Amino acid sequence: MSSPVIVWFRRDLRLSDQAALVEAAAKGPVVPVYVLDDETAKHRAMGGASRWWLHHSLESLGAGLEEKGSRLILRRGRCEDVLPALAKEVGASEVHALRHYEPWWRNAEKAVGKALTLHLHHGNYLAPPGSVTTGAGQPYKIFTPFWRALHERLPPPDPLYRPHTIAAPESWPESEALDDWGLLPTRPDWAGGLRDFWTPGEEGAKARLKTFAEKASRYEGQRNLPARNGTSFLSPHLHFGEISPAQVWHATSSAGGSVATFLSEIGWRDYAQNVILQYPDYGGTSAREGFDDFPWRSGGQAQEDLEAWQQGRTGYPIVDAGMRELWHTGWMHNRVRMITASFLIKHLLIDWREGEKWFWDTLVDADYASNAVNWQWNAGSGVDSNMFVRIMAPLSQSEKFDAAGYIRQWVPELADLPAGEIHDPSPMARPKGYPQRLIEHRAGRERALGAWEQFKGE
Repeated sequence: MSSPVIVWFRRDLRLSDQAALVEAAAKGPVVPVYVLDDETAKHRAMGGASRWWLHHSLESLGAGLEEKGSRLILRRGRCEDVLPALAKEVGASEVHALRHYEPWWRNAEKAVGKALTLHLHHGNYLAPPGSVTTGAGQPYKIFTPFWRALHERLPPPDPLYRPHTIAAPESWPESEALDDWGLLPTRPDWAGGLRDFWTPGEEGAKARLKTFAEKASRYEGQRNLPARNGTSFLSPHLHFGEISPAQVWHATSSAGGSVATFLSEIGWRDYAQNVILQYPDYGGTSAREGFDDFPWRSGGQAQEDLEAWQQGRTGYPIVDAGMRELWHTGWMHNRVRMITASFLIKHLLIDWREGEKWFWDTLVDADYASNAVNWQWNAGSGVDSNMFVRIMAPLSQSEKFDAAGYIRQWVPELADLPAGEIHDPSPMARPKGYPQRLIEHRAGRERALGAWEQFKGE
């Protein structure tokens, strides 16, 4: 029997369209491994919602491997220490993995590559990040020209079939027990809403894709209406690699109608990865020069306002509905993400990084690149971003995008209000238990514009 080959799983927890697994399976016996490496990620270790998802996704991946006569080995520690030790243990000569682009994973790949023969494959994006460049060979900073250039290289290759068989090694190394990793919340168990709403794993991803493909042609007309299920709900499945963007593309691209708008959202994922290749610390450092000196509010009342925003107690129904949806399901409608982010940054004048950290902990699709790019877009601090002085009006946004049903679902104390009141309850109609606004829209806008003028004058 030939030497075993290790397949190193990370955010690519699937058997189909998995280039590393396909290549390894063609070489001989395979030892699939997932390493829980919080040490390399440091402060970017997964948040609570992501860890809940990871537990169930690893269960799904393990079951899928067992159906093929294989198994998933679980180890915990630094990848650069764990993988060489495992290779020595099983007599493996090489490691195969899909390439990742977060700065900590790039560092880990370099370290593992010094100790072992590491083969990195493409498969988590439409095109390898860094490969779409200008005519002068420079990376794009703005989304629109990036998307135009990427689109010329599409469609992506057809997805790879999962291996028919996965040969097992002569003997299996020991594996840690998933339950011992403590990924699931217990005291308290706050994940009831996540369990009700999501089915992590490759089969859950395929079911979501099948459901969305049937309505993908109507995406443009539905995506901004939070009371309707017009979005794909594929973001956490894509983030954990339970389905590939190539699979999504080929399942939806022929739908017609406004599916092109949806496909551009898949392209936005690629764009975000290209941004963090250029700016690895994008999740914590403003891209625009001097923006880290912006006069944000902090401490005291600002801290209380931040906590009220986190808990959905701002007094703005659309904002509170979004923040409560996030806490309950680990996800938030994309239009509402923009509204809640703008409210924190501009109405409350709180540093965008506080919002980025909260989303990192509470989103099941907490992707480093997409999360950072989206927050910096809202703040006006990114390389491609909205202007700071463009301030969303949450009350009119709520009415414009017909959020009444959404508010009734997530802010039940307002459920009995008529359509004319629910977006902006008058003092007489506002239920006793519902909080007053943290700040009036006009006052918040004026404070934000004043801070902007102060920042420009410094």
